[in-house]
Amino acid sequence: MAGLTRITPLLRNTLNPGSSSCVIAKRHYCEKKSYGPLADQDRIFTNLYGRHDWRLKGAVGRGDWYKTKEILLKGADWILNEIKTSGLRGRGGAGFPSGMKWSFMNKPSDGRPKYLVVNADEGEPGTCKDREIMRHDPHKLVEGCLVAGHAMGARAAYIYIRGEFYNEASNMQVAINEAYKAGFIGKNACGSGYDFDVFMHRGAGAYICGEETALIESLEGKQGKPRLKPPFPADVGVFGCPTTVANVETVAVAPTICRRGGTWFVGLGRTRNSGTKLFNISGHVNNPCTVEEEMSIPLKELIERHAGGVTGGWDNLLGVIPGGSSTPVIPKHVCEEAIMDFDGLVAVQTSLGTAAVIVMNKQTDIIKAIARLIEFYKHESCGQCTPCREGVSWMFKIMTRFVKGDASPEEIDALWEVSKQIEGHTICALGDGAAWPVQGLIRHFRPVIEERMSQFSATKKAIAN
Repeated sequence: MAGLTRITPLLRNTLNPGSSSCVIAKRHYCEKKSYGPLADQDRIFTNLYGRHDWRLKGAVGRGDWYKTKEILLKGADWILNEIKTSGLRGRGGAGFPSGMKWSFMNKPSDGRPKYLVVNADEGEPGTCKDREIMRHDPHKLVEGCLVAGHAMGARAAYIYIRGEFYNEASNMQVAINEAYKAGFIGKNACGSGYDFDVFMHRGAGAYICGEETALIESLEGKQGKPRLKPPFPADVGVFGCPTTVANVETVAVAPTICRRGGTWFVGLGRTRNSGTKLFNISGHVNNPCTVEEEMSIPLKELIERHAGGVTGGWDNLLGVIPGGSSTPVIPKHVCEEAIMDFDGLVAVQTSLGTAAVIVMNKQTDIIKAIARLIEFYKHESCGQCTPCREGVSWMFKIMTRFVKGDASPEEIDALWEVSKQIEGHTICALGDGAAWPVQGLIRHFRPVIEERMSQFSATKKAIAN
């Protein structure tokens, strides 16, 4: 989910060290020295820019719904094994191993139905990848729901879509209707003997509903406020039944992985960071875009190859927020070496998040930019946890004064301390997402803040004299 799933520290290798897939991944890592550009034959989202027919006829012509019945008949264990072999990690922000997460549902039934919930809320500022999938390649998601749902033993999928996405919701509903009419979903889906329904639910557009348990609450008709965990959704989710909440992109790539094999997917990107990824590049670039690229591509190459470079040239770069607004900003000298994958960005004290790259050049008021993000998180907090409800308001008040320079250098450390009191002390990760932009600012741009303060102080003294 875009920004609201707590990002764990460097996860241990999720592949079984003795498995053949791990051997393949290690061999691939040793042999390959550079990553990107992605070859056309390795693209999963072949209609990302809406140049072709997005309806069923066009989707089938591009390879969707191909041998889906065979995939389903191979069984849940086979699908889960392919996903585990692929090394697919969640594309919504946290990067949790998808095969492992989906397998939590694969346990003996206690009589309750199981559900797949697709998180299509996408409220993270800077992130606009899922809406492109739903608008231009909706059958990828519908087929993905069927394949992923079968792997979990789910009887239905609920696609929780952001209410503002009118065209995307319209196209998704058309695709769902077409799939039902063709017999691909519903009773005896694809002739496999498996019954599976897909429903679409339009949310009211609250950022907090991107957090999986808040999304479940909203889906049930309640206020979108995160639940305490445990119990986790895999035990008690929507309607009190076992549920897995997964991101649109994560679900949409599952059928292609099953068709082409997990070993193909793990052959892209570095070990533990495999596959392709949709990157959103916005801000001060010559050609803002959404592009599918190989994981582990260098950040500088990604910006210069696909976005036409930084406005005013690379030397005019101030900093980049690499994974959506909740990830810490990194300055130019770090951007030159940063690798766009989970581990590569953790190594430079930020994170991949949703891979929404926000570029800022030297004409940006970096303090004002971060203050604007804090205002967003203050507005979107559900108010359930005191550290988030009160702390983010405090941070915004302090940042508002920092924008003018009306503060003392000692308050920078006070702001850092406030952010640390919020981070990790809330039910969901909205508090973390609000704290990290401030921490990134202080970590890399403290001299800028101090200079602003000294200028304000000097001006104040000059006026007084």
